[in-house]
Amino acid sequence: MAADAVTVEAPPGTGSPDRPDRRAGTSLGHRIYHSFILRRLVRSAFVIWVVASGVFLMVRLLPGNPVDVYINQQIALYGKSYEQAAAEAQNYFRFDPATPLWRQYLDYLAGLLRGDMGTSIATPGVTVTEKIAHYLPWTLYSVGLALIISITVGLLLGMIMAYRRGGIIDHAVSIIGSGFHAIPNYLLAILIVVVGAVQLGVIDYTRMRGNVSPGVSPELSIRFLSDIGYHATLPMITYILTTVGTWALIMKASTTQVLGEDYVTVARARGLKDARIQTNYVGRNALLPLIAQIATQAGFIVGGAIFVEQTFSYEGVGLLLFESINTRDYPMIQGVLLVVTITVVLANLCADLVNAALDPRIRLGEGGAA
Repeated sequence: MAADAVTVEAPPGTGSPDRPDRRAGTSLGHRIYHSFILRRLVRSAFVIWVVASGVFLMVRLLPGNPVDVYINQQIALYGKSYEQAAAEAQNYFRFDPATPLWRQYLDYLAGLLRGDMGTSIATPGVTVTEKIAHYLPWTLYSVGLALIISITVGLLLGMIMAYRRGGIIDHAVSIIGSGFHAIPNYLLAILIVVVGAVQLGVIDYTRMRGNVSPGVSPELSIRFLSDIGYHATLPMITYILTTVGTWALIMKASTTQVLGEDYVTVARARGLKDARIQTNYVGRNALLPLIAQIATQAGFIVGGAIFVEQTFSYEGVGLLLFESINTRDYPMIQGVLLVVTITVVLANLCADLVNAALDPRIRLGEGGAA
């Protein structure tokens, strides 16, 4: 008599050789992704610490210190004696240049751990955070809006150039875009003022300087929004002209590469509409390699452009950094550059996380190397 067959049921969650448990694979994928995030966070924190320490040392390598700069200005501008200027500086500043460098560094790090970037030396009583908060929104508005316009127009032009290679648009955008990209943005700003305002007289530079017209108060109204848009026009034109060609050429190269992929050829053979191929197949895959570059540029909007804002007297963080360097305002210089660094690092961190979520090969490759 044959023995009855005994069926052994596998425990839940173990799966079988023929049908592996999906939950186990999902759990492993989550652990790899979490490990990827942790490594990125640690690396980002390390980069911020290195840059913060480097900035601390570099600003103190500048010739002169806040006290010396103030004394020299009082002597040169107001004809005061050295003794008079030195006595005023002693009462005006709380900064002591004789403090050991290591002590200044430890105080600086301790303040950062508490979220305190210090107090401005040039304007005693005003914290670095307060002053950056006053200047930052103007840079976010002007440079941020210009960056959005530049990237959008550049990516659209790049796709058109890739689909119509060798055409008039391709040649024109390549030549003009490369020409403007080769011009530094501060030089283009000077050319706009000299040619447009001085020689041709088509730009009312005197009225367009600054952030807002006298008598216009910040409020949610059409008058205020149109006024700040009017004053931000020249900086935005400068940023757009010097960057849109770069985005167009990058998008053209990426799109051209994607158009040669097999899945695009298969999609066309299946008879899919060109609009669907351009958006679902070409556009998305061509944009993926650009995410990191877009995130990096988005991070730099906080830094603004020192010489552009100085040329147009636009009160953003770029102008704040320029003035802080002139007065050797150490805490302010450190605060502005730290904010720029944190913004760039966070933007790159977001780009890495998005790329890893969209393309698992990124986190799996790094996970295997760890």
